[in-house]
Amino acid sequence: MMNNNRKEILKNAAANHRDNLRKSLQHRMEAARATGDDQLLKNLEAEAAYLKMN
Repeated sequence: MMNNNRKEILKNAAANHRDNLRKSLQHRMEAARATGDDQLLKNLEAEAAYLKMN
């Protein structure tokens, strides 16, 4: 039972971490668009592709 609880906690933590990464990346992309920073946006899009978030 303890092992299953630990696995569930780790699974939830990983999901929360990935969601936070996605939200942060999305915010950074919106900021790059707003400032017209095409190079930064290109880099962030590459980061999203690398993380398989797009």
